[in-house]
Amino acid sequence: MARQYDRSAEDLGNIVALEHVNVQVEDQGLATLFYMTGLGLTRDPYMMTSIDNMWVNVGRSQFHLPTGRAQCLRGRVGLVIPDRGALLQRLERMAKPLSGTRFAFIEHADHVEATCPWGNKILCHSPTPRFDGMELGMPYVEFDVPAGTAKGIAEFYRRVFGTVARVEAGGAHPAAHISVGMGQELVFRESDLPLAPYDGHHVQVYVANFSGPHRQLVERGLVIEESNQHQYRFVQIVDPDSGSKLFEVEHEVRSMRNPLYARPLVNRNPVQTNRNYVPGRDAWTPSGTAEEMDDPRVERRRQRFSDAARRVAR
Repeated sequence: MARQYDRSAEDLGNIVALEHVNVQVEDQGLATLFYMTGLGLTRDPYMMTSIDNMWVNVGRSQFHLPTGRAQCLRGRVGLVIPDRGALLQRLERMAKPLSGTRFAFIEHADHVEATCPWGNKILCHSPTPRFDGMELGMPYVEFDVPAGTAKGIAEFYRRVFGTVARVEAGGAHPAAHISVGMGQELVFRESDLPLAPYDGHHVQVYVANFSGPHRQLVERGLVIEESNQHQYRFVQIVDPDSGSKLFEVEHEVRSMRNPLYARPLVNRNPVQTNRNYVPGRDAWTPSGTAEEMDDPRVERRRQRFSDAARRVAR
């Protein structure tokens, strides 16, 4: 009998990549200490090399950190970072240089929660089957949203962007999970707590069908900027039926014809220092081999991590 596969597990939808999260920072030096020295990420060596902005590479994604009044994402950014022990050592060394700021970190069973000098929460995970082979990257950005909005948010992305979206019950706090690329999601988790006012931070995504979402956003009066041939922006996520506002976060939407699409990003090996230097190991590289496709052990692990998705409300 032929092997049966869950073909829907391979679906990505129309949004093909989550490229960056943009938050303003007040001090490029403090940002360098946290993102590069603490988290072990890599400043882009080719773009934004002055002191008014900084692009920080994490696998195939980035943080963009322009200088200005500090912004704080209303939620959390999830990263996959190898070597938890080395990460904790780096963060411990930042306690004194970042004293007097909001910097903090705490180790949990399945992640390390690090707080940037201005309050942004970064959840650092080790590579596991949950992240489908990602060893360094940005698998999700999670927002706190008002109670009762998750279903409408999922429907907005499903209808307007033609991407895969689902709602997971999650007990008292349902969450909309939006596919935004291979192994990447935007997550909108309902919260009973008051939300901070939106301060202008944004996320950037690439889409395959560029004109279709644009047409629907224009019809709803949601496009706030026609940036150029390859890009537009919107802020409001609305109920696709009633038009009522559900949540605000600026989206920078780019086409796959944008010259920056799939631009190779440099990632360093943060364990390499001048005191333990090994020639040829300056750059971060993923594991030498991947687990073999159709290995029953791999399939069982994937099944465990997909069980929750099979129970979602669509």
